[in-house]
Amino acid sequence: MKRIRTGAFFLAVSAALAVGAWQGWSWWSWATAPMAAPEDATPVQLEIPPGTPANQIGRDLEAVGVIRSAIAWNMWARWLQWREPSKGFQAGIYRLSTGEPMGEIADRIRNGEVIQQSFTIPEGWSRRNMAAYFEQQEFFSAEAFLEATTQIPRDRFPWLPPNLPHLEGFLFPDTYQLPSQGITPEAAIEQMLSQFEQVALPLYRDAEKPPLKMTLREWATLSSIVEREAVVSEERRTIAGVFVKRLDRNMKLEADPTVEYALGIQQTVDRPLTLTQVAVDSPYNTYRNPGLPPTPIASPGLASLKATLDPETTDYLYFVARYDGTHVFSRTLAEHQNAIDRVERELATQ
Repeated sequence: MKRIRTGAFFLAVSAALAVGAWQGWSWWSWATAPMAAPEDATPVQLEIPPGTPANQIGRDLEAVGVIRSAIAWNMWARWLQWREPSKGFQAGIYRLSTGEPMGEIADRIRNGEVIQQSFTIPEGWSRRNMAAYFEQQEFFSAEAFLEATTQIPRDRFPWLPPNLPHLEGFLFPDTYQLPSQGITPEAAIEQMLSQFEQVALPLYRDAEKPPLKMTLREWATLSSIVEREAVVSEERRTIAGVFVKRLDRNMKLEADPTVEYALGIQQTVDRPLTLTQVAVDSPYNTYRNPGLPPTPIASPGLASLKATLDPETTDYLYFVARYDGTHVFSRTLAEHQNAIDRVERELATQ
């Protein structure tokens, strides 16, 4: 049997490794190089939504023609994560160039060099929810936002009701874009009020006959309670109809979300409101006080605003949550108590 001499063997292996290393380096140099020469570069705008993983960013960059290889991007992203684990890619809208190397693009996205920053306010959020969100996103402090919402800009939005203590209920829930150099509480509030003016205000002004001749403030307030109560869209008009009927009969609304708002909490299946909490002395507690609370308790979405202007004509005066998003509706107090007992039994068996 013929033997390969040791020296020749190692020489062959070294040569193979050298060729492989050269090929790998050549591929890496190609994969991370700019897509175009500086004189031929073209700008590309790309939006990175919040929570987008690094590998998806790589696929998006490759798809719009800014980088050559999503595989190389993933390798680079892992190395950056290993080097600086506390720093990640940031959401926003970026203006990139096909003349930039992949490393520079990665650094810009990690540094958050956005041309616009997006933020999303879901339906049913209160000012407190928004403040916590903006602080978590590192836009500005929660305290700064809450303070800004107590400044009522009636000079720019004269339709705002008089004597508002704050802007709760008029900060329209939606997704917005802000210039990267203009992220302030006032700028965010300006956009949300403008959206209310464009989307919600015409509904009220065009309504032929708002229920119970509600003012704009009352409409926003009742809509905010409907928003916090309704989970299933099919029930929204029914819930609005129950509240309108109770108001018409001078009955207390007895709406749990108003107590939650007064206390700054949110009940759960495991931690429902207690009798002590329901008895809290607050102008927002509709178990104690007749009529509507002083202001809205959250930002109602378009569906709840519409439902409150067009509530279902119903015989129902009560409802109880099943904690699956639906409710049991009742016509009398006795029916309502039976419904409560049935729901509690169902929950006890789960």
